[in-house]
Amino acid sequence: MSITEHHPAPTAHAAPTPAELGIGARLSLHPMTDGFVPVILGALRAAARPEVEVVTDDVSTFVRGAEHHVVAYLLDAISAAAASGAHVVAHVHLSRGCPGEVACTVDDAILRRPVTLGPLPRSHHAASAHWALYPLDDGDADRRGDHMAGIFAAIEHARSLGVVTGSEHFVTRLDGDLADVLGAVAQGWLLVGQRVRHVVSHATISLGSPSASAAGAR
Repeated sequence: MSITEHHPAPTAHAAPTPAELGIGARLSLHPMTDGFVPVILGALRAAARPEVEVVTDDVSTFVRGAEHHVVAYLLDAISAAAASGAHVVAHVHLSRGCPGEVACTVDDAILRRPVTLGPLPRSHHAASAHWALYPLDDGDADRRGDHMAGIFAAIEHARSLGVVTGSEHFVTRLDGDLADVLGAVAQGWLLVGQRVRHVVSHATISLGSPSASAAGAR
């Protein structure tokens, strides 16, 4: 009797997962209303999608997935909260790369690959944001770290999108439709990720503020 062994054909290595690339976000929603609980929970339910992992605790909501899925979740959640009619403040924290959440075992060519964020659907919610970007650029044996180069490039990109309205202490001010503001934040984050292994970005976004209404739109 003969035995024939069957060996499966070699397969290409699977692409690293968002967890292996350290991609994710944290979101905190603060609706200025006595009925804040249903606004927050309703917004998180409205944004739910199978492509992202979502974990909520008593401080914030963690979101993990591919970059475009994470940003889409944030847009839907903040939009849903704003639809309540309350003044809403959202704190958005984005992170990708290493060292940090994950060990730096991913090749630079993969970690720094260009990632394109497609146009986000307009939310029809006017938003104002204070935005800060943190390229954690330590440099290497042949190059000194230069975190400001990435920050300036991201701000100029946001300026080209027409949402930069000023510079404040430690932050850049953005104004526009929520989709445009969040898109500028995310695109700057991804742009710097092409040159720096670990990039963190933070934005405080305000929607429906009575102060803004009284002062008039910028």
